Order: sequence, then structure tokens, then C-alpha cells
Amino acid sequence: MTEQLENLRNFNHYKFDQNVKVTLAEYIWIDGTGLRLRSKTKVFHQEIKQLSDLEWWTYDGSSTEQANTKWSEIYLKPVVYVRDPFRGAPHILVLCETYLPDKKTPARYNFRWLAQEIMEKAKEFKPWFGIEQEYYLLKRTGTTHTWPLGWPTGGFPHPQGRYYCSIGERNNFGRALAEAHQRACLNAGLKIAGINAEAAPSQYEFQIGIAEGIEAGDHLWLSRYILERIGEEFGIDINYDPKPIKGNWSGSGAHFNYSDFKTRDQGGYEYILKTLIPELEKHHEQSLFLYGANNQDRLTGAHETSEYGKFTWGDGSRGGSVRIPVITKELGQGYFEDRRPAANIDPYLVGSVLVDIALLQGTYLDRLKQELYKSSQPL
Repeated sequence: MTEQLENLRNFNHYKFDQNVKVTLAEYIWIDGTGLRLRSKTKVFHQEIKQLSDLEWWTYDGSSTEQANTKWSEIYLKPVVYVRDPFRGAPHILVLCETYLPDKKTPARYNFRWLAQEIMEKAKEFKPWFGIEQEYYLLKRTGTTHTWPLGWPTGGFPHPQGRYYCSIGERNNFGRALAEAHQRACLNAGLKIAGINAEAAPSQYEFQIGIAEGIEAGDHLWLSRYILERIGEEFGIDINYDPKPIKGNWSGSGAHFNYSDFKTRDQGGYEYILKTLIPELEKHHEQSLFLYGANNQDRLTGAHETSEYGKFTWGDGSRGGSVRIPVITKELGQGYFEDRRPAANIDPYLVGSVLVDIALLQGTYLDRLKQELYKSSQPL
């Protein structure tokens, strides 16, 4: 019976009849934790050909930590859609912004609208992003108890060293899920650039990019949604905690690779060194506030991280706050990698921070902090 129930995680066992002529749109949004995604399905009796074909919808915000029962309804505003890799064509995944009943006031942890404003002001410089999303794969017992996939129950495996980009049954735990996720993202049309096993056992990474402006955040959130849905089918919990296992085990980050017209132009390497590095250092403390919860547990100076309270950088350095790739130095132009963001970041916030510091003189940093603080307050 247990095996039969596990098989029911894959709903593609139930095929659509050929006479069914509808489009299933899975509306997806960020809930009131700022960390989790929610979704529900809307049936359209027509093909969706453009964003304007998708109507606003509502949901019970009192059940997502975004409203109370007296004013429970929150609006969903569709902002981008992609192919649904689970149901297949013509069905779609729809990423939404969330708004209060006036349709103007953003709901808790909706930062996309502000990120869009920032990206629009900087669009002439064509800011590009590549995001490296790390995560752990956990086996779950009930709703509260989890432990990394492949680890002895309540115990620990062989120390780190043989797991990064590993192969073999004794080293690599979860490749099937990571591979399924990569293919599903490609089928959806997302800009996934690759996957690899990470430094800790049962830790993986996928990369999004190159994506310009707001698209980077959109594609990361949608790829996270797909990853968790794949996890459902495998019976595996996806964990983005910056340091899920205490001790001598790597934490999880979301490194941001950034470039714009200035860094990609001739002399870009010197521009990064002389202009951007000082600005990034100047705003180090402000940036960390927006770079993920509990990130101080991860940024210890060990396990390829920098120290939380100290800004450092280096050519090819994975122990600094910022790494300048050797190819950027070699070519004299290119990109840099901000290694500080935690795995549980909101990419709209981090992308906004980098664009604001690099191109808008840091004019939005205080506002970004205020919006995050406001969202974190009790209803």
C-alpha cells in the first residue's frame, strides 16, 4: 500500500481525454513567510496566447500569513507565464504578484513591483545575472522530522571532500531528482544553465541565467516551484536553509553573478576594482540585511565563505565576499560574483541591491530595507 501511495505522487498517471479542450493555469505566488510558494489551478476554456488573457484572481490570505479573517482576500496579478512541464501543452505555470483588495497595495513579501521599478531605471545598462541556487535534499518523517538524503538516520556520513561534482552511489545522493528538475525547467522554457552536486553529501546546485533584469528573479522563483513539485513526486523535501546541518558541513548560498554594459566593456575589470568593489564594501552591512535570514550561521569564514561582518574580495577567491573570476581578469572585462547571498534569499531583493549599488548610486537601499522590515512585522 505504501508503494502504491508513493506512485500517486506522479499525477501524470491520469491522462487527459482527447475531448478535453481547456487550459489549466497554475497560479503561483510567494506567501507571507517570504520563503514558501503556494499555488492553485484555474481552468480556462480557451487557449492562453498572451498575458492579458489571464485574469486577476483571489485567494484566502488568512491561510498564507498575509491577511486576517476580517479582510482575508488577496489578489493575484499574473506577471509572467511559462509552459507547464507537469501537465504538458497547452497548460501553463503563472507567476503572480500579490495585492491587497485595493489592487494597489502590495501584500506581504511582494517585492517584485519595486524590483521592476529599479530594473526599469537601469535597463539601458542591460544588467545581467547568473544565479547559483544551492539546496539540500531531505527525507521527511511526518511533518516535522527531516534528515539529509543518503545519510545514516540521525548520524553522519564520510566527511566532506568527495561529494562535489561526484559520481557513484556512495558519493552522490539525489542526482535523479536534480536531473528531472533540470529537464522540467528546460521543458518549461526557463533559463536554467546547469546543475552539479555540491560540497556536502545530498547538497545540489542549479544555475539560472544569463537573464536580464527582472527575468532573473522570475525564472528563479519558477524554477524553485518546479523543484519542490519534483520533490513531491520523489518524496524528498527541498531545503534552502543557509546552514541546515550544524558542524563541519557546508551551508547553502545563492551566489549572484553580475555584469552590465560597463563591466562587459573594455576596461571593465579595472572598473569593477576601482569603482564597484569600494561601493560594495561601503554598503556591506546594508546588503547583508537583504541577503537572507540566518545568513550569519553560514558566513563564518569556513566552507568557502567569507566572514559575516567583514567585506573581502579576490581574484578567483571563494573565501571572499566577492569573487572576480579569472576569465574577467584575463579578458579585462566581464562579471563578478557576489558570494554573500544565502540560499533562502528573495532574488528580487538581491538583484535590486546589486543594480542599485552599481548603477543607481544606492538610492533604493533604505527603501528596500524598509519594505523588508515592513513585511516581517505581525499583521
